[in-house]
Amino acid sequence: MNWEPVIGLEIHVQLATDSKIFSGASTTFGAEPNAQACPVDLGLPGVLPVLNEKAVIMALKFGLAIEAEINLDSIFDRKNYFYPDLPKGYQISQFETPIVGHGKITLTLDDGTERQIGITRAHLEEDAGKSVHDLFPGQTGIDLNRTGTPLLEVVSEPDFRTAQEASAYFRQIHNLVRYLKICDGNLAEGSMRCDANVSVRPVGQAALVNEPK
Repeated sequence: MNWEPVIGLEIHVQLATDSKIFSGASTTFGAEPNAQACPVDLGLPGVLPVLNEKAVIMALKFGLAIEAEINLDSIFDRKNYFYPDLPKGYQISQFETPIVGHGKITLTLDDGTERQIGITRAHLEEDAGKSVHDLFPGQTGIDLNRTGTPLLEVVSEPDFRTAQEASAYFRQIHNLVRYLKICDGNLAEGSMRCDANVSVRPVGQAALVNEPK
């Protein structure tokens, strides 16, 4: 039996704001560890997060660029999970009603052919902190400077059939967010990150999962 890959990408785009998504703390790269984590970022009792208007505007720019549905009302949720670098135990994110809904982007491949790739949504969320494993022998350090950094998570449809297509799509999103000036695209500093969801199915099968017999 011959198999083909089915690939979707989740790209985290760090928005180029001077302050975090729910607080006035700085997003400057390279500060001393834990120097840019304020009480709002850490979710301390009594704090009140306030949404960064510039992050919203940047998300809207991206949505318009991909011809997406723009939701006039969007909702933030608390996604609960317990990591050492997420001290409050939850991440504020969007899911059911994101700011940017279904969109599309035309992908230009190396041979000049074009394919239309669906984008499920692009939602706003805050980043977590960072675990540091190389500074203290036998121990792990925690740097919370990234906590609360504004992210736009761009979720594609599972429309890629080769690694080359997925790579070309990432490069195209990278070029787009830099053109829109909503992200500096600096991969070495973590301004863009990517998660790949990879499955396989028999060649010629349309369904993404095996249908019950």
